[in-house]
Amino acid sequence: MITVVVIAVLVIVLVTLRYTGRGRARGSGGRGLKRRFGPEYERAVALQNGDVRAAERELGERVRRHGSLQEQPLSPEVREQYVARWDAVQERFVDSPQKAVTEADALLTRLARDRGFPDGERFEEQLAALSVHHAYFVQGYRGMHAAARDQSGTEEMREAMVEARSLFEALVAERQVDAARRRPPSPDGQGHAPWPLTTRRHAKGGST
Repeated sequence: MITVVVIAVLVIVLVTLRYTGRGRARGSGGRGLKRRFGPEYERAVALQNGDVRAAERELGERVRRHGSLQEQPLSPEVREQYVARWDAVQERFVDSPQKAVTEADALLTRLARDRGFPDGERFEEQLAALSVHHAYFVQGYRGMHAAARDQSGTEEMREAMVEARSLFEALVAERQVDAARRRPPSPDGQGHAPWPLTTRRHAKGGST
């Protein structure tokens, strides 16, 4: 009799756990996914022609594959090297926009790899993993990756680098960047690089 009772209790516990697990799985969709992915959620829905369930399945699969990924820290020396390289790429943009964008794309790919994300040779997989942990910043990387491979106009490349810089800063930061922080400044549309040049101008004694 005791054995029957124990078995019955175990069955009830297993059924309860299974039901709870399904509830949590559903909870990870809908509002949970929308809150986690932000603009990536809207993009996924649009790509599925408005099919919310299909979009949530795709985003849920991203979480399943990459949600447990642990970002690897950067040493202070490596962090400084990445920052210096990004600054150098920005300076080259004015003279050679296409080359600068290509170099920035490769630099961001290596940085993501060094932080523990999939290798850049599998760009879509790397982007999917990044979207799970940095959903609010990946669109800029996507745009810059496209600009590095297409014959984009200077303005498009400038905008791509402006947006991609947000992901670079998030990955190179010592601590996780707040996804709700303000967006990067808009390009000025005047042929200048898409980042502040005030310090360099003042150092030269020039005026704006």
